Amino acid sequence: MRVWLETVKAGWARASAHNMGLIAAGVAFYMFLAMVPLLGAIVMLYGIVADPQTAATHIAELSNALPASAAEVIASQIQGVVETKGSTKGIALFVALGLALFGARNGAGSIIIALNIAFDCKEERGFLQKNLVALGTTLGSVVAAAILFVGIGAFGALQALVAPDSAAIAIVAQLATWLLLIVALAFCIALLFRYAPACSTGSMRWLSPGAIFAAVIAALLTFAFGVYVANFGNYNATYGALGGVVVLLTWIWLTSYVLLIGAECDVALLNRTDTPDPAQLFG
Repeated sequence: MRVWLETVKAGWARASAHNMGLIAAGVAFYMFLAMVPLLGAIVMLYGIVADPQTAATHIAELSNALPASAAEVIASQIQGVVETKGSTKGIALFVALGLALFGARNGAGSIIIALNIAFDCKEERGFLQKNLVALGTTLGSVVAAAILFVGIGAFGALQALVAPDSAAIAIVAQLATWLLLIVALAFCIALLFRYAPACSTGSMRWLSPGAIFAAVIAALLTFAFGVYVANFGNYNATYGALGGVVVLLTWIWLTSYVLLIGAECDVALLNRTDTPDPAQLFG
């Protein structure tokens, strides 16, 4: 426990020195702009194996973990995607999916730039390689999200089949959904830490401590921020119709900040062990 606390403290110090709060704000802005094409890509990919409306329902259920006003913004965007692209099929589907991924690449590109700063990497990749990495990161995120939504749908179907009226089973299903979300997020973050930066960050087997830290804290922060917005923070009174947008942007900023602190913690742990092999960071 002492090692973890010291590592988090060192990671926080690195994040402060790198002005990660400000950098996370830039990431949040680009991720917000990428939200609509990203949601479109997820709905279209999930729609290959399920009805687009079902896909939208599952995404909306997951977004309910966010603050209510932020979830409403996402739900309205999802409904717009379903209405405009829900009937796309065949070759047109893959063309639309490709355009959506291309439109969302700037969000991934901003994360790559931020991780380069966290891992002290100098960007020397060419224009084509950088964009391919950004597109690959975006595609990986979409595929991971689609798989996650399938899993959530399976949990819901299993609950309805086994005990549709059982409150205890419903609680277990909710806990299982959150656990699945945290584990999937930790794996995705670990892959992001390995492949997104411009320099080698180590040969990873499964997970890094920073990825686990970021996934767990992001989940806890999401819950805590939702409670705060619901009970204390009246954003609509201050920002009016933009209240939901501000809440969503704030949530993206907080989770981006946690992600970058997790990366800084991995570097801090590597520096602490004084070993040239970053593989020791990973389990």
